[in-house]
Amino acid sequence: MAARRLDKRLHEVSMPAMPESTNDTTVVARLSKGALPSLDRFAGQYRAGLSLSKLIEQAGSRLTPSTVLVMSATLAIVVAIPVALLTKYPLLAIPAALAGAAIPFFWLVHCKSSRLSKFEEQFPEALDLLSRAIRAGHAFQTAMGMVAEEALDPIGPEFRKTFDQQNYGLPLREALNAMAERVPLMDMHFFVTAVLIQRETGGNLSEILDNLARVVRERFKILRQVRVHTAHGRLTGYVLLALPAALGIALSILNPKHMEPLFREHIGQMALLGAGVMQTIGYFWIKRVIKIEV
Repeated sequence: MAARRLDKRLHEVSMPAMPESTNDTTVVARLSKGALPSLDRFAGQYRAGLSLSKLIEQAGSRLTPSTVLVMSATLAIVVAIPVALLTKYPLLAIPAALAGAAIPFFWLVHCKSSRLSKFEEQFPEALDLLSRAIRAGHAFQTAMGMVAEEALDPIGPEFRKTFDQQNYGLPLREALNAMAERVPLMDMHFFVTAVLIQRETGGNLSEILDNLARVVRERFKILRQVRVHTAHGRLTGYVLLALPAALGIALSILNPKHMEPLFREHIGQMALLGAGVMQTIGYFWIKRVIKIEV
């Protein structure tokens, strides 16, 4: 009986070890494969491709540069062909194609802005959690891991990435600077600067984080008050931008013959082009006027 158990044990030991988990998580960062991996590698060699990759990362998207470029080209074709076939002016297909190609990039910019706004709103709670963990006796790196576990997206994933980077050997300074680059917010730069200065000169880090959280909340409160006071200006800008287009559509429905020279005659086309340029300038001008840095 003992010999049988010994033979069984030796057989188990001699068998090749099987992987304990099928999890793909590794220390080495892997690039996700997009629609055209060769295009991803080609784009990574140029500044524009790196900027696109950075925009995708800041937007919190899982797309790759090649996927975005393929979507852009597809939308450009899908928008340009109907415009060229259904209108009497084939040249209109060019601006239509440009507008269609820009849709994925505008979507990424919108996702980035929304994600950063959400991050900025949740950031004071993350600072409070860090401060409480440090006050309870945990190290700063351990406190970052607690924030990564407890906080919601996008705070949690960003702190998780920073925690993993410094946990796998990257210096804390470089990991924090990388997080500040991924999250280009003034509050994040304040946080990184405060932590790095405290690690060099010493001091009560929990008290520093409490003060920073209070400053961020006050700044966020003032920013919302500014948005309330500038609401009239924003509404005026939207009305002024929409009024010419709405009036043109209404006149085209009520009296089409009256609007035909505007589209058929050369001077009318030039007037439309000039109106579009001035509308664009007015939009950015109004947006600049009502923007108040806090």
